[in-house]
Amino acid sequence: MKSPLVARPLSKVAVEQLAGEFALSDLTLPFWGYRKKMPMHRIVRLEGEGNYTLFHFADGSQLMVSLTLKKMESRLSSKVFARPHKKNIINLLYLEGIYPGQQLCAGLVNGDRVEVSRRKASRFIKQVKGFQQELKTMYTPSLVS
Repeated sequence: MKSPLVARPLSKVAVEQLAGEFALSDLTLPFWGYRKKMPMHRIVRLEGEGNYTLFHFADGSQLMVSLTLKKMESRLSSKVFARPHKKNIINLLYLEGIYPGQQLCAGLVNGDRVEVSRRKASRFIKQVKGFQQELKTMYTPSLVS
């Protein structure tokens, strides 16, 4: 029997601890004429809307900045962030599961579901498997539960 791709979601404590292990620094974002520092590990997903990017954070807050998703992707850690679709980037620390169906979807712990494009599906699955394998080999089971 195949094991599930995502065993179970990480706890909030585990996300905080893993942020240090993955060296996730703060992200400086332009916001209404000044710059705002945001912790990278608190970003659940980023959603592209034209020349703007909407950030969705773990506490439920949102922030829109005037940078494209492509520019934001280059600033994020590729170990933790994955781009399953041209309009979304997700933080794998907040991945709840991957749901097959007519359209493959990635479920996040905040309840959001993000479509995985057909062209990016195989690369996305490989990235998720690699991330899960790294979690299993590097960290204690208490973090992953």
